[in-house]
Amino acid sequence: MNFDLSEEQEMFCTSVERFAAPIDVEARRKLRLSPTGYDRDRWSQLAELGLIALAAPEDAGGMGGSAVDLALIGEAIGKANSPDPWLEHGVLPTLLLASADPLEKVLSGEAIVSLAWAERSQRYNLTPANVTAQREGDGFVLSGEKTFVMGALLTDMFVVTALLDGETACFLIPRDSHGVEVRAYRLADGSIAGELKLTRASVSTASQINLDMPALELIIGDARLYASAEMVGLGQRLLDDTLAYVKEREQFGVAIGSFQALQHRMVECYAKIEQCRSMLYRAALTDRSDAAAWQRATAGAKAFIGENVDAIAREAVQMHGGMGITDELAIGHAMKRVMVLARLFGDVDTALGEYSVAA
Repeated sequence: MNFDLSEEQEMFCTSVERFAAPIDVEARRKLRLSPTGYDRDRWSQLAELGLIALAAPEDAGGMGGSAVDLALIGEAIGKANSPDPWLEHGVLPTLLLASADPLEKVLSGEAIVSLAWAERSQRYNLTPANVTAQREGDGFVLSGEKTFVMGALLTDMFVVTALLDGETACFLIPRDSHGVEVRAYRLADGSIAGELKLTRASVSTASQINLDMPALELIIGDARLYASAEMVGLGQRLLDDTLAYVKEREQFGVAIGSFQALQHRMVECYAKIEQCRSMLYRAALTDRSDAAAWQRATAGAKAFIGENVDAIAREAVQMHGGMGITDELAIGHAMKRVMVLARLFGDVDTALGEYSVAA
């Protein structure tokens, strides 16, 4: 098989590298400490590169990128240690709103959308239990609470999952709607998430998105794949930075990279990241029209990659010493992002359990 990248794939990866290059550790830290945890002007620039439109089909105004194309972008973003929430506010909303009116604004970067699905005591269960929707007049009234809503202060609209007549339904709700309250908090990687409280929030009939549970599960499989892709890129960055460090850091008058014990551990990290990359593209090449196979492949990839990249991150911190976990070094930022992604839509145990059931 030919695993060389196409000209277009090379172009997109190079665009990501150029876009992320000016964001060094200090710039990344300042961006994360801003009131919303990110910069909307930078988001517009990212959209201009076509990195969001790549996730949308051509008949919806997008560029019709394949799963492999998107995985390459995710990996490039991870390798650059970029703070851009491309997955959670770019790809995921684009897939959710494939047939909804706000898609054009999402693709242009004008509107930022977040998925509100997680609830207390529900772990990683996609089926809502605490948020309900009731028909009232010409629309719906939603009540309940969501947690772990990523980009809670950055977003313009929420895609909210709710129980409607005993079935899972999805609704698009503007953040400034009456009855919508957001309580924000920071995640481990410095980004801002929040809790969403809905108190008889009224929405029109048109706000309901044409998504049932099977379709939603398929999209969550996509999100798991691209989270895995970003983790592969982060793992490569962690490995590269640590390799450079052990070649320079001296102890007893020699570089610590000359110690055989550390060399063996670095080789193990190299093997892990190569296995992760293979697992990623094996999943990305799975036929998405076969829903069961797609769910199985993406769950397996996320379980394997989450566990192994986390191990690489811990080795990187161990070899750097205590400063490795701080925000003074890129590996500290990378490790914290891995911690968030590894638990997004299911931690290692959850994804592995779903894979074992599906297999």
